[in-house]
Amino acid sequence: MKRVVDKRPWGGFEQFTLNERSTVKILTFKAGKRNSLQKHKGRKEFWKILDNPCKITAGNKTFRAKKNDEIIINRGQLHRIQALNKDVRVLEISLGDFNEKDIVRVEDDFGRVKWVYFFLIFQTYLILLITLKR
Repeated sequence: MKRVVDKRPWGGFEQFTLNERSTVKILTFKAGKRNSLQKHKGRKEFWKILDNPCKITAGNKTFRAKKNDEIIINRGQLHRIQALNKDVRVLEISLGDFNEKDIVRVEDDFGRVKWVYFFLIFQTYLILLITLKR
């Protein structure tokens, strides 16, 4: 994604994508709420904070983001957004193969984590243990 800033006599614009396969959303988080700690197999995401501060988790870093901050979430990277004491809106541009079903949730406040993921991780762990004992 190549970002372009173009100044015009009347003001200007920011261009985030040009002829790229993308999905654009404005996410709204209610005060104190957060989405799943999750990752995606088929897409990269660009976020721009539109108004109030929020807490961002990107990979192994958690930090406070403010209005106009921009964050890149790489394909396969764990991520989460949490509104603080006010609602927050985030511009999200997804690049790549967009499919809501490619969400792999690791933690979720609303009970949407699929236990099959935990089973697969546990199974991998057991295979590794058996292999190491040989």
